[in-house]
Amino acid sequence: MPSDTPAARPSWAEQRLALALEASGIAGAWDWDAGTGLIHADARACTLHGMDPALGERGATGPELLAHVVPEDRPALDRALVAALAGRAPLNHAYRTWPPGGDVTWVQLRGRVLRDAGGRASRLAGVALDISEGKETEAALRESDARFRAIADTLPQMVWSTLSNGHHDYFNRRWYEVTGLPPGESEGEGWSTIVHPEDRAHTWDRWRHSLLSGEPYEVEYRLRLADGSWRWFLGRAVPVRDALGRVSRWFGTCTDIQEMRRAAEEREMLSHELSHRIKNIFAVILSLTSLSARGHPEATRFAADLRGRIGALARAHEFARPHSESSRPVIGPTTLFSFLRDLLSPYATAPGEPAQASPSPADGAAEEATNRILIEGTDQTFDDAAATPLALLFHELATNAAKYGALSVPGGRILLRFSTEAGPGGEERIRVRWQETGGPPVPGPPEREGFGSRLATLSVEGQLGGKVVRHWQPGGLELEAWLPVAALHRRTAQ
Repeated sequence: MPSDTPAARPSWAEQRLALALEASGIAGAWDWDAGTGLIHADARACTLHGMDPALGERGATGPELLAHVVPEDRPALDRALVAALAGRAPLNHAYRTWPPGGDVTWVQLRGRVLRDAGGRASRLAGVALDISEGKETEAALRESDARFRAIADTLPQMVWSTLSNGHHDYFNRRWYEVTGLPPGESEGEGWSTIVHPEDRAHTWDRWRHSLLSGEPYEVEYRLRLADGSWRWFLGRAVPVRDALGRVSRWFGTCTDIQEMRRAAEEREMLSHELSHRIKNIFAVILSLTSLSARGHPEATRFAADLRGRIGALARAHEFARPHSESSRPVIGPTTLFSFLRDLLSPYATAPGEPAQASPSPADGAAEEATNRILIEGTDQTFDDAAATPLALLFHELATNAAKYGALSVPGGRILLRFSTEAGPGGEERIRVRWQETGGPPVPGPPEREGFGSRLATLSVEGQLGGKVVRHWQPGGLELEAWLPVAALHRRTAQ
């Protein structure tokens, strides 16, 4: 009969431990007694080893408890037990069990040796943990990592990854083929040594900004190749976040853009050449108009009006055409109001009437840009990124107004009003309202939209991401347009 004396009953600490282990569902307790050579184990520890819990309660020998350990794992387990009993190492060992008819289970055995006064091991007690789920996760991660590396090594791009702090710890095969660097030399901050000295400071600024803000990384830089030459690449990276939204890792690529940049430079050169020829054509037309008017005094007034219109288009083209930094002109304040004042000045007066000078408006104040066209509201700065689509839109509106609308009769007027508002996504946008009054009655929308109107609408909506809506009111055309403020400025190179 087992003793029921206070010394034989489990202590409160042992009872609390047993309850905790039972509640965990993944851990079981065991205790080896050197005097009897038997191992006592609770039900959970027995289940993990495929052993009858009744045997564990009575006490089992080591071979009985470990009978279902996978044979390949048994030698290492025996060595770990011997080392723990000899005091050479703590017992903390993982192995697999596979009972007949059951599944393979990963077990983590942890224990502590108790010794007598002579230093001999008297007990070895500990816990057995079910770590199968963790091992499955490790296996899945290893498989996922192997798939990632296999895919990354087949890509024509250079692929890399970093820890959350930006420490580079992986580069694919393509990186080493292109750069010629030996494995390991690129890790940490070593990659920056092959960035062109002129691009290095900007590259680091962009990378540090992304690390601090968590924003995607994008930069263009030149890298030194294995043969010592330099080539342009586009570097990009995105963060991977954990369940709490913290950045856990960065994955990035380097894409060769040398040919793309070369093609862009060639297109830019061709665009400059074409623009220069167009500018010369305007000058020739203006000269021919002046020469023709000298021989026909009766056409002087008409020629002056025509020269004004051609001159306005030439000035608009001069602002909208591509420029280098050295050739970029300064055409007054780069604001919508000043731009439109130049563009619309030929339409300012009815035929035979002198044009009126207009003051430079303050932002938010009404501007009497001409005696027939009133521009008011909130002015905006902009650059040549938006000049062409805006010139197309307002030149088409003014031309149609001069042919069929308010500007086709002496008493017609146009109100052009600008205001700012928040767009559907919260972005700031400009609302433009073009309202014609005093012109011929409008029976309704035209039966067919002209090519110029379609081109102007497509330019605004396609190039600027805006929206154009026309309302054919009996008193004249009313047009509303919405333009994203960000689209009015050229995107800066990263």
